[in-house]
Amino acid sequence: MSEKGCIKCGSTKAGTKDVSMTGSGLSKMFDVQDNKFTVVYCENCGYSEFYNKASSKGSDIFDLFFG
Repeated sequence: MSEKGCIKCGSTKAGTKDVSMTGSGLSKMFDVQDNKFTVVYCENCGYSEFYNKASSKGSDIFDLFFG
């Protein structure tokens, strides 16, 4: 069984950040940041994946990122 980690560099050190982004249409025109995501990133190389905050849970995100 091989060790799992970042798909780019193999590191097992990861961090998370919550971010908000605008959508399209009126929300973009009025700068309404109604899309919320959790970003999981490799602390070694910076590779990042975005997960919709409404459908993600903390430990599940790490499992998806690092297998």
